[in-house]
Amino acid sequence: MAQSVWGYDKENGPEHWHENYPMAKGDKQSPIEINSKDVRHDTSLSAWHASYDPGAAKTILNNGRTCRVVFDDTFDRSVLRGGPLTGAYRLRQLHLHWGSADDHGSEHVIDGVKYAAELHLVHWNPKHGNFAGALKQPDGVAVVGVFLKVSDRYSVSVYFLYFPSFTIFSLNCIILQENILSDA
Repeated sequence: MAQSVWGYDKENGPEHWHENYPMAKGDKQSPIEINSKDVRHDTSLSAWHASYDPGAAKTILNNGRTCRVVFDDTFDRSVLRGGPLTGAYRLRQLHLHWGSADDHGSEHVIDGVKYAAELHLVHWNPKHGNFAGALKQPDGVAVVGVFLKVSDRYSVSVYFLYFPSFTIFSLNCIILQENILSDA
């Protein structure tokens, strides 16, 4: 597998990512399977708050594999706060994962269930100067994910992941079928 080639197919899927990207090996990497029976409520966490300015969107790209929207992150215009975060994290971009059928496409799994699509809102900690610098820090990146399901009624599952250096440090909130869960 070439260094730049990764994906979700049998020959280049998540089970092969560690071959070219060693940080993808272990139990603290993406994608993950969330088992709701193992999730515990942590009362010490404050509520998380998002404040997004749609006028901050700079570019939109759909390359057929994902749709990505990049935001102006030069100041605290669109931010995420609360939970385990120590300050405001700036929205860098959002992107979608989707599949060829309604029963798969999400990157992550809850209780063995894949969803039709998954939205990721990628935030970074401005104390590290810029996004590239934040990627190298244990408190540099926070991602909010939203599972999307084809349904006759409104149904969304939201989870909050804190990704220091693209590893999952702690899973803090899951809104799943109108239940709020968070781990300790």
